[in-house]
Amino acid sequence: MSANAVLTFEDAAFTYPGGDGVSGLDFAIAPGEAVALIGPNGAGKSTLLRGVLGLVPLTRGRMALGRRSADGAGGRTSSGADGASHADRGMVGFLPQTMEFDVDFPISLEQVVMQGRYRRLGLLRWPGRADRAAVRHALETVGLAEFASKRFGSLSGGQRQRGLLARALAADPSLLLLDEPFNGLDQPNRDALVTTLRRLKGEGVAVLVSTHDLELAREVCDLVLLVNGRQTAFGPVSDALTLTNVQRCFEGVEVEIDEHTLVVPGHEGH
Repeated sequence: MSANAVLTFEDAAFTYPGGDGVSGLDFAIAPGEAVALIGPNGAGKSTLLRGVLGLVPLTRGRMALGRRSADGAGGRTSSGADGASHADRGMVGFLPQTMEFDVDFPISLEQVVMQGRYRRLGLLRWPGRADRAAVRHALETVGLAEFASKRFGSLSGGQRQRGLLARALAADPSLLLLDEPFNGLDQPNRDALVTTLRRLKGEGVAVLVSTHDLELAREVCDLVLLVNGRQTAFGPVSDALTLTNVQRCFEGVEVEIDEHTLVVPGHEGH
């Protein structure tokens, strides 16, 4: 495994008890690199992200997250813990595809972002100076510092999405996982998110983002990972994101590529 990689896989597989999952994972992400995760519906993209979080069992191969590694054959980590807890969750930030919030609930944006510090705080500590500074920095990173005291539910959908990203960033992660973060965003919020991802890369954060937005893949990401039940291609954007590779990944489906989007008729983009 690469000595400085944030996340490394060696012929790894994540499998649900029913048998579905994703396999053949063999790649690494270094600090400051962004990887676009692309594949059809049900291809295992969300399974891969959840596997990194320790929510889906590693059933084969090896995964290393920072300095900790897990072996799928025995379900054990290098420290002897159960395979289900192999991820050092303190170094991972996660923005899920959907997040339900009661828009009428009286909670401020700043309070939502502070939730990202709870894993560090534990149950018996109140937020301190360092926690408040981390929240301010996260809000500045996503361009929402001026809205800190606003009720979360009063923000636009795109602003709430960026606020949830700030919550993930408040934990000061080394690795950021994003599941279709651009779905439903208008152009200003989309541009703001692109700017944020570039800034995070410059700060050394590794990013793994599930997306069907090829503009993002080409302009922000360094690498592309194609999956369809298993890894079908991985490499620099110019090498991996070719029509041949994408057609092989989306087998049985007509695929068109232009400079901005991946067009798959009948595909819902999940």
